[in-house]
Amino acid sequence: MTPARYAAITGWGEGLPPAVLSNADLSTFLDTSDEWIVQRTGMQERRIAHVSAIEMATIASHRALACAGLAPDAVELIVYGSCSNDEQVPNCASGVQLALGATRAAAMDLNTACTSFLYGLSSATAMIQTGMVKNALVIGVELISQFMDWSNRNVAVLFGDGAAAVVLEASDTPSGVIGTVLGCDAEARQTLRVRGMGCDYARGEVTYGDTIWDFDGQAIFKRAVHGMSDACARVLQQAGVSADDIDLLVPHQANLRIIEAVAKYAGVSMDRVMLTVQRYGNMSAATVPVALVDALKEGRVKPGSLLLMPGFGGGLTYGALLVRWGDRVTPLGTSEATFPAEHPSALEMVNAIRMRQDPHGRSHDALFAPRFVESLHQPTT
Repeated sequence: MTPARYAAITGWGEGLPPAVLSNADLSTFLDTSDEWIVQRTGMQERRIAHVSAIEMATIASHRALACAGLAPDAVELIVYGSCSNDEQVPNCASGVQLALGATRAAAMDLNTACTSFLYGLSSATAMIQTGMVKNALVIGVELISQFMDWSNRNVAVLFGDGAAAVVLEASDTPSGVIGTVLGCDAEARQTLRVRGMGCDYARGEVTYGDTIWDFDGQAIFKRAVHGMSDACARVLQQAGVSADDIDLLVPHQANLRIIEAVAKYAGVSMDRVMLTVQRYGNMSAATVPVALVDALKEGRVKPGSLLLMPGFGGGLTYGALLVRWGDRVTPLGTSEATFPAEHPSALEMVNAIRMRQDPHGRSHDALFAPRFVESLHQPTT
């Protein structure tokens, strides 16, 4: 196989569950209000899924493949970016492969938390550029509602469920990812942490899936802004372009204040920033690809547009990709893949999760043995 110089984005699609959880809904069980949430985050609502993450990813993937005019059995690689997997073994990418009928595709999961799509897009691009594969399906998906600590308003108001996918194909035309900066501020990895997910908890006095979120908002804000801003500056320098050349900033949608700060440091005016945080909240790995799909739907991506995509996530991972768009901004085809029409309301689903997590009305802190929690904070050698 002859190596390609570029990996063009030729298809795109999203899988957003229809059930909407509003700020007013959250105020029915949390000490919060629409004003409190909007002022601090810019968020007004978010989505709650009534299907699995693999199903969301499959719907997004069907739509992306139809958009690209690529048959599922022609797909050579599936990269599934997420930190809220339905299963660890087998991997979730294989579930999407099976659901699509993409029988020729290699399938791998990738977890760098909220930057999983960016890391996946850069990885798939490199594999196409080296000639390892000719095309790839890259997915960003999260089903965070099932792992959320719904008793903690500091995090419960932030996150939502969703998915989006893009198709990459080998190309000689300069398009796709043309600049990449990835990194990790591991010194601060404890500032954003979900206790209750992972093998450490399976062997303790903890029920797997009952979570407590460690979320140091001030530290995360400072490090996220620094990491994303630095990555933006470095990727622009790497590609030999300036902020004035950027047509659209498509950032991770963690918080409106973070987005505004990153745009300011990057030198990109807010009228050139794609915002979805008010509609979907923070969908972790799904925020950047969903924002990209919405930008295409709204006509904000033109042939030849230069897009800057920064993000950060648990780890604390960070990065920024520079993407040159190709000639086509409209789908070649559409897919009939959709969500089941009948579903509970978002608030009904969240209340059911809350009851499952704590049926006896205990505080979530009481679910974790103090000895076990303290052991997790001891330094390792």
